[in-house]
Amino acid sequence: MNTLPQPIYPVVDSAQWVKRLGQAGARFIQLRVKDKPQAELLEEVRSARTIAETLGVCLVLNDYWQAALDEGISYIHLGQEDLDTADLAAIRRGGLKLGVSTHCPEELDRALSYAPDYVALGPIWETKLKKMAFGPQGVEKLTVWKKQVGDTPVVAIGGITLERVKPCLNAGADCVSAVSAFTGHADPEGQVKAWLAAAGC
Repeated sequence: MNTLPQPIYPVVDSAQWVKRLGQAGARFIQLRVKDKPQAELLEEVRSARTIAETLGVCLVLNDYWQAALDEGISYIHLGQEDLDTADLAAIRRGGLKLGVSTHCPEELDRALSYAPDYVALGPIWETKLKKMAFGPQGVEKLTVWKKQVGDTPVVAIGGITLERVKPCLNAGADCVSAVSAFTGHADPEGQVKAWLAAAGC
């Protein structure tokens, strides 16, 4: 049975956030870096990898599958559009674990055809972080998704707050993920601890 390192999954945009949240107890963190030159991107990835190794964090790199292979990152997370261009065979040969974003049944079927190590469903609630082509899915969809995917872990993302952690897990999610709930909070480290407590850790 597939399992994830932890039921909470912060998404951050820098190595320093990996350090802060990792020191607070997060053990499954995605690094999502956007719009940086290649040299700066690799510097950020290498720094994040070193910090993650030191703290015992399982690091996930968003989008940049070749960098993940080259730099020895554990997981790669791909959106649907990334599946069009990523070399999935190379990703598997390199031993990378794979997470895929999904928003509708067609995308879920496509994701499952690649035998991912987890699928992310979202947005569960409305999110203002980025413009979404899909409306809120609701927690009920988590139950439907989980029945369909079986042993493949389901990650809930989109509009999730501390108060929504337990409802998502109770509905069938194996893991809950967020960006601004951690990096936009006045006490990010406290949020990590509170989310872990809400998840029963």
